[in-house]
Amino acid sequence: MIKVLMVEDDLELAEILTEYLEQFSIDVDTIDDPFLTLPSLSEKKYDLVILDLTLPGLDGLDICVDIRKRHDIPIIISSARHDIQDKIEALDRGADDYMPKPYDPRELQARIKSLLRRKPTATNSEGMEKKSTANRDIVYNEDRYIMSLKGEELTLTKAELGILKYLLSKQSAVVSRDELIYNVDAISEDSTNKSIDVIVGRIRQKLGDNPKNPTYIHSVRGVGYKLLL
Repeated sequence: MIKVLMVEDDLELAEILTEYLEQFSIDVDTIDDPFLTLPSLSEKKYDLVILDLTLPGLDGLDICVDIRKRHDIPIIISSARHDIQDKIEALDRGADDYMPKPYDPRELQARIKSLLRRKPTATNSEGMEKKSTANRDIVYNEDRYIMSLKGEELTLTKAELGILKYLLSKQSAVVSRDELIYNVDAISEDSTNKSIDVIVGRIRQKLGDNPKNPTYIHSVRGVGYKLLL
């Protein structure tokens, strides 16, 4: 059973979506108080968050940032705000998808399944699924907070670890410098694009990556970086 947390103050819409998604073994818990979002994610394990942006007392974009700083969980924005800037900001701040209301519940179900198919899992020695983030050579062990390259532990600062972990989580997607600033807890929101470039340069050195012909971290001119998986 897939467990979803829906942060939505339109309870009639939430009920309609909940009933529809139940047909596909998707169990939805709804909260209409945005201040309960982080406590709910801490108290119970969820596979995905559906987040409205227009909420009482707290903007959904701020919630998105707070979720991403603390949890590696897919976030779908479900919002009546159609401004392209809202969509760009949401994606920059860590959302994985953006669905302008109104939409067909069938599309929501399809996007949930699509996001969860792409989320990496690994199997531990007892045969149970355990969350991990990895590419061919780079693996992050969430239980031990260790990043390794070809089985060898990397010595990284908090900022370096945060950026590399975030790049891994985006699964070869291009990540802007602003997105890194907003979503990596160890990076100050006052940081500049240049400071991000410096940190990425240090990560490349520790990976043995040649910036002119990189194996792992590729620059995307005018945008940011992507980590090849």
